[in-house]
Amino acid sequence: MQAAAVSRWNKESPVSGEIMRSLRELNCGFLELPGVGTDRLAALSAAQRAAVAGCPYALFDLRFFDDTHWQRRAHSAPAWSVADTPRVDGRIAVFAQSALFYAWHVASTARMSARLLLGMHDRTAAALGNITVDRLPALALTESPNLTARFRHCDAYWSALAEAAARSDRARLRRVQLYGLQLSAAAQLPCR
Repeated sequence: MQAAAVSRWNKESPVSGEIMRSLRELNCGFLELPGVGTDRLAALSAAQRAAVAGCPYALFDLRFFDDTHWQRRAHSAPAWSVADTPRVDGRIAVFAQSALFYAWHVASTARMSARLLLGMHDRTAAALGNITVDRLPALALTESPNLTARFRHCDAYWSALAEAAARSDRARLRRVQLYGLQLSAAAQLPCR
């Protein structure tokens, strides 16, 4: 059932099935983290959270919208050492490393998809895509505190998402997930 949902999104998207499956797994992992998601989703069952995770975009954010931040980070990521330890909950640090590796992969191989899937600006995708893989662990350690829910200031979105999942209303859940695409697109519009 979950694979079928991913394949439906895939038929409608130029993004590869592997990228979408990985995104769905990351979304699932994010929704299980303590204190970074929304309280509304914590009360959902694992199956309901899995349905929510089927969005065709990331439910998490690591300041991907902030191209100035990532330009600076791309040029100043410290060298990683085994003695480095996360400054946040270990599960959050592990998730942030996986999410950052995923973001790096998408930015390196499917730069245009990074805008929709992760909310990255073109300059962010370019900066992140040009980082070498050996710099990602240290970068993930320092970026872990920035992990938040995407669209975190849009209570209507998160409430509707949780409500649709709690009622197991697949049609409504899909509409809310599509609303997230609109939020993603609107975030890319220039401010005037």
